[in-house]
Amino acid sequence: MSTAVFGHVGSYRPGDTFRNRIELALSGVHRPRRAGVCGTQQLGAESIVLAGQYEDDQFDEEEIRYAGNGGRDSKTGHQITDQVATGTNLALLKSQETGLPVRVLCKVPAEDGGADVYRYEGLYRIVSSSYGPGKSGFQVFVFRLRSAADFF
Repeated sequence: MSTAVFGHVGSYRPGDTFRNRIELALSGVHRPRRAGVCGTQQLGAESIVLAGQYEDDQFDEEEIRYAGNGGRDSKTGHQITDQVATGTNLALLKSQETGLPVRVLCKVPAEDGGADVYRYEGLYRIVSSSYGPGKSGFQVFVFRLRSAADFF
């Protein structure tokens, strides 16, 4: 098992791109090959991937609103049940509590019909969270992240 890393991994820095989830996993920047969150409820979240899978995700220049895990229909992407406080949702809540940085990666669709890539956005901190009705009316966790650079 790998040791948890909160912060940059190796020489990888914001703007670096990765061809696929396997390359992300092998680099150590985001180890899970499918899951959107790398972390544990005991230590917190090391990294997240914004891949356009959850309708309540929002990414702009000021902040990221990252929907928690669970309750999503894999075919439509819509919430079909409430999310619960387990697994990676607890890891994200732990990161909010500890203030440790979270690596953020974003799936970037190819503009020329080529393959999508994953771009390393940098280190962020979870500044708050809420639990309430999402776009489909089901209860979802929403985590607000701001660039860690805003704290230094």
